[in-house]
Amino acid sequence: MAQRTIVEYPAAVLKQRCAEVEDFDDELATLIDDMRETMVDAEGLGLAANQVGVSLRVFTMLDAVEGDDPEATEVVELVNPVIVARRGEIRFEEGCLSFPGISENVLRSAEVDVTFRNRDGSEQQRTFRGVSAVCVQHELDHLDGVTFLDRLSPLKRRLALRSFTRSQEARRWEAIEEQRSLVRGR
Repeated sequence: MAQRTIVEYPAAVLKQRCAEVEDFDDELATLIDDMRETMVDAEGLGLAANQVGVSLRVFTMLDAVEGDDPEATEVVELVNPVIVARRGEIRFEEGCLSFPGISENVLRSAEVDVTFRNRDGSEQQRTFRGVSAVCVQHELDHLDGVTFLDRLSPLKRRLALRSFTRSQEARRWEAIEEQRSLVRGR
C-alpha cells in the first residue's frame, strides 16, 4: 500500500464523470488499498478515486459498525455504486479533502440504499443512514464530476470559493515561511 496525493480544486479530474470499472484485477485492488490508506491518513470520512487522480467509479468510506462500541467503524469499498432509493432529508456541514479549509451546510437524503460491487466484482447492497448516507452522496457526486459546492446557491458557492482561495493563499505563505526558516536555520 502507498499513500497517494489528494487532488485539490480546481483540478479538471474533479469535474469529469468517472468511468465504470470493468476489470476487477490486482490494479483495482492496489488502487483501493492506496485510497484506504490515503483516506485514513488524511482523517477523511470518504475518498473518491478521482480525488487521487484516477477517473474510475470507486470510493472508500468509513461507516459505523453495529454493536456495543458506538465509536467502531469499518472501511467500506464501493465500486460502480448506484443509489437505488432515498428517504428523508438531513442538513449536514460537509468538508472535502479536495477543498481543505472550508465546509458548508448541504441538504442531502437522510437514508440511501446503494447497490455496488466489491473489489472482487461481487454485487452488494447496503443501506446507509445519517452521516454515512451523507458521505455516500458526497463521494458519488465526486464520481459524477460534482463537488459539494455545486450543491450550494450561487451566492454561497461564491463566498465559499472566496474563503477557499484565501485559505489556499494562507497555506502557500505558511509553506514559504517554513522554507525561509529552514534556510535561516542552516
